[in-house]
Amino acid sequence: MPKVSVATWIRFSIAALVYSLWVIWVGNWWLLIGLAIIFDVYISKKVPWDFWKRTKDGEKPKAWVEWADALIFALVAVYFINLFLFQNYKIPTSSLEKTLLVGDHLFVSKVSYGPRIPQTPLSFPLLQNTVPILNTKSYSEWPQWEYRRLKGFGEVENGDIVVFNFPTGDTVPTKYVNPDIYIVSRNQGMALASSNKQLMEGLENASQWEINNRLRELGKEQIVLNPEYYGEVVYRPVDRRDNYVKRCVAIAGDSLEIRHNQVYINGVKVENPEGLQHFYNVMTDGTAINARFLDKMEISNEDASRMNMGNGYYMIPLTEKKAEEMKSYPFVRQMVMDEDKIDSTSMPQVWPYSTDYKWSRDNYGPLYIPKKGATVKLSLQNLVIYDRVITAYEGNTLKVQHGDIYINDVKTDEYTFKMDYYFMMGDNRHQSADSRYWGFVPEDHVVGRPILVWLSLNKDKSLFGGKIRFNRFFKWVVNE
Repeated sequence: MPKVSVATWIRFSIAALVYSLWVIWVGNWWLLIGLAIIFDVYISKKVPWDFWKRTKDGEKPKAWVEWADALIFALVAVYFINLFLFQNYKIPTSSLEKTLLVGDHLFVSKVSYGPRIPQTPLSFPLLQNTVPILNTKSYSEWPQWEYRRLKGFGEVENGDIVVFNFPTGDTVPTKYVNPDIYIVSRNQGMALASSNKQLMEGLENASQWEINNRLRELGKEQIVLNPEYYGEVVYRPVDRRDNYVKRCVAIAGDSLEIRHNQVYINGVKVENPEGLQHFYNVMTDGTAINARFLDKMEISNEDASRMNMGNGYYMIPLTEKKAEEMKSYPFVRQMVMDEDKIDSTSMPQVWPYSTDYKWSRDNYGPLYIPKKGATVKLSLQNLVIYDRVITAYEGNTLKVQHGDIYINDVKTDEYTFKMDYYFMMGDNRHQSADSRYWGFVPEDHVVGRPILVWLSLNKDKSLFGGKIRFNRFFKWVVNE
């Protein structure tokens, strides 16, 4: 063994310690074999690990070789940082206005709740599911590992802002991703069934779960048959589904209810976050509300897109503070918070899309949030709530025969949950596609917690007209 300097021994000791701590965190003791490689790289030097950089005459490697070496090291470092520590996330929609703004770039901490061992480990760094321009998958479907989460600093709590994989983003028409395929196929199926009653024969006395399944089957057939409009229908593993960010309003074991736009957890009124906003119905004396006024009220173009109702009537998204300011203007004649009330005569507009649950966007529940180890009684009525938990998220088969429920071909009237679940909502309550429309977020879909805004760009402004929001640089993301 060649003579080794003290400095080299110190570098080896640091590298070995860091690697050992990482192995302990991951919990796979077979990885300790890697210590032998680290020892050889620093100390014994039996294997020429840098063979590709060596020249025959011992000259300094060419510049491109050094650049390639630095690039490979950077990509590997970014890959591991992205997997285990934090990743970048850009706010794409206004669902969390005014807490987080469209164009905010966030550092998302994966250690807050513990990073997941990648389920699809072979992928291009920094790409979620698609390679731009090429429009091909950015990951390999083989191998796929089972879900496992490393120890983090804490668990998801009520009020946390959370980044997660979109639960109903498992099956995706590549040209039509929003709303999800389950909502679109159900709507398509309803349209077909309304024009051809024979398509629903035999379901006159069926449960809402059976009816919804049939409607989705009919609609999905139309989606698959129209690839020029919907695109190819693809399946995405959990960690390759699109990332969403919302506020967790209810955790596993909670009972959620929304009454007149106010959230209640376990019967207790929840303190609203400061940035919470709703649509307000505003009537003016005829004065037109222009872009300058909207800018003053800090209303984005996206939120203002459906604002003007005509004849002096407006629907304006406002926080409680901005609503009080709005009322003070002399041209405002009448103003009231918009509320989607329950209409027993209309078709359901929110999840679980069942006539058995007359809920609305602003009057919702009560709803139990599944908790690991808890057992729920099943019925033909509540099957629409827990069917995706049983099948898509926890891998069981489910069917109904002659009014009886079968899970994995065993007749039953109960189910015990294998994971914790969460209910997510946007702070922009009337402009957010959230759990009220697609249901629970499973524990294995949780990515991490946004901790810092490091860049913020206003897409409604020009480069020299306020596009860069300097006041949001390095702004901590506060959950309250």
